[in-house]
Amino acid sequence: MKIATVGTGMITEWLNTAFQQNGLEPYAVYSRKQETGQRLADLYGMSKVYTDLDTMLADDQIDCVYIASPNSLHFSQAMKALNAGKHVILEKPFVSTIEECRTLIATAKQKHLFLFEAITVPYNPNYQKVRENLNRLGELKWVQCNFSQYSSKYDKFKNNENPNVFNPEFSGGALMDINIYNAHFITGLLGRPRRLTYTANMAANGIDTSGILLFEYDGFLAAGIGCKDSASENICQIQGDRGYIVIHSASSICAEAEIWIRGAKEPEIINLCEGHGAHYFEVLHFKRMMENQDWEGCCRMLDYSMEVMELVHQARLEAGIRFSADQK
Repeated sequence: MKIATVGTGMITEWLNTAFQQNGLEPYAVYSRKQETGQRLADLYGMSKVYTDLDTMLADDQIDCVYIASPNSLHFSQAMKALNAGKHVILEKPFVSTIEECRTLIATAKQKHLFLFEAITVPYNPNYQKVRENLNRLGELKWVQCNFSQYSSKYDKFKNNENPNVFNPEFSGGALMDINIYNAHFITGLLGRPRRLTYTANMAANGIDTSGILLFEYDGFLAAGIGCKDSASENICQIQGDRGYIVIHSASSICAEAEIWIRGAKEPEIINLCEGHGAHYFEVLHFKRMMENQDWEGCCRMLDYSMEVMELVHQARLEAGIRFSADQK
């Protein structure tokens, strides 16, 4: 299976490495600049570099397109790829608005093409095992995820430059870029909350540089902290009245987990990743679904992406964060 990549950022290296590890062929790359596209092509032995997206999508050797462009371009580029008859792996956050999400999913289903959100969390075997062990913790009382990472672009932003990741025109901000992982982690474990709110540190241009998602469930709360303006230890904890689970990593990675049941002198350890990075497992699942023509599995994951997008979209609007895409 030949994969074409849209974009040349760091995330594209992680995914193309995972493509190769799973026996998929990084075949082509689209970049606005020949030199940046050529760098990625040389790194992964890609056959072609394109500087025109339509020309690349007309290449009948391409089976699937992986899109990792700025958030605001996800919808339009994914629609182009689907209309060109290509399967699509679309980097998180899936799209900018719930309307875009509905249209994109409907198009993929109508054309009988595979469409995946490239979100590591639900496919991670450690995460799946944590979910299986939730009932051992008794009544849940508190869940928290902190994913804080000082952005390489934040200094430029403080110096009055306008990088995409802090720009409302490009659907940037901490919620969409980093807290989205926490939203997936919590929703995937606990289901849809009664209420989800977002409180953020807001910059003058109306973008959130950090913030907290508060999930209200019957009888307990969950919080997702996401910061691009500061750093801390990244951690996930799930607390019940009989024990707790702690993961000493960001929700995006979901590394080794410790299960502490009340009274135990040592934790039980969960580590099923076998030396693979988190992106390996999402690509493994995408490959299996495409090879097995597992449309039911694909649609199930699209419904899950839709649920998270509905929650995050409403919380973002209630927090007063507006993107250019909201006016389309």
